[in-house]
Amino acid sequence: MAEQDLDCCIIGGGPAGLTAGIFLARFRRRFVVMDGGDSRASWIPRSHNHPAFPGGINGEDLLARMRRQLEEFGGLRRDGTVSAVEREADGRFRVTTSAGDLRARHLILATGVQDRLPPVEDAVGHVRQGTIRQCPICDGYEVTGRRIAVLGALPCAAGEALFLRTYTSDITLVTLGMPLDVDGAARSQLEAAGVRLIETPVRRLLCEGGDVEIHLEDGTTLAFEAAYSGLGIEPRTDLAASLGVDLTEDRRIVTGAHQRTSAPGVYAAGDAVTGLNQIAVAMAQAEVAAVDIHNALRRAEGLCLPA
Repeated sequence: MAEQDLDCCIIGGGPAGLTAGIFLARFRRRFVVMDGGDSRASWIPRSHNHPAFPGGINGEDLLARMRRQLEEFGGLRRDGTVSAVEREADGRFRVTTSAGDLRARHLILATGVQDRLPPVEDAVGHVRQGTIRQCPICDGYEVTGRRIAVLGALPCAAGEALFLRTYTSDITLVTLGMPLDVDGAARSQLEAAGVRLIETPVRRLLCEGGDVEIHLEDGTTLAFEAAYSGLGIEPRTDLAASLGVDLTEDRRIVTGAHQRTSAPGVYAAGDAVTGLNQIAVAMAQAEVAAVDIHNALRRAEGLCLPA
């Protein structure tokens, strides 16, 4: 790997990174997908809103299918993390990885986001089981008519509670002891929608047998059939920042036409990018980026007519 002068280095082995790899492999380009092995897609117990899977698909199964497809086209994927990226004098990028250094003409940042998880033992395990949920857009339909808790005190938690009101009238917003960080108008909106608000400190949060129990400091126990984490996310955009890529106030990557960032030769796709955090969206962004890189290389090779 260290000796290869690549057309592209794809950083991130989730749906976006693997899709970009599949396209670049079919374009017969030299690239590597650096896969840290921690895609949040692997947490999905069963996605029912991903097109072409009417019975739903497990996140690990989806990733395995994509890795196999990449391999069948001769695409190179390596397990490992990227610790640094810098632009060299000739404009190429030197990528420092746990598997050795790489040089590449283009980058696709598919680094994703990290979820803030609720204070429960084995939170990731409960996400995989579907007791703790992360995305009402993904699976709000599956909680229709059920007793739901939304955890968090940020405006995004209040927004999730209102989003879920489409599916069920039994919603409790539990702030985990923090004051809800919204104005009076938003509080009135929650009340009008029938969302119960609990700002009492929480003594313990338990997930057992597919149910959620929240024990409050005042001795009250609340029981729910599922809980949504409204604690927000942390974009994994440190590498982007180190390259001078423009970020939003909440540190998501800003992209323009063809998924290009503000740094020449650097593209971004997936949840780290501003927009909708959905598998299908991440895949589409990766496809656009891969095609644009292929076309840029074709122009350099004299195989593309002038625009």
